[in-house]
Amino acid sequence: MKFAQLSAFAAALMLSSLVMAEGGGDRTFERMMTANDRSVELFVAKEKAAGSPVVANEKKDDTSRDL
Repeated sequence: MKFAQLSAFAAALMLSSLVMAEGGGDRTFERMMTANDRSVELFVAKEKAAGSPVVANEKKDDTSRDL
């Protein structure tokens, strides 16, 4: 009985270390956000070159809502 409890405890420790290991999701998210920022910069540069106004309003007023 003691061996079974010890084995179950060791298995739980090994399993928890595998579950908590980083799977690369943070790096993937960082690459995705970097690519998104770059594409927005390219879009704004292209729109400015075309002469059409680009509206970038980061300030919220009373009429704006969060979705």
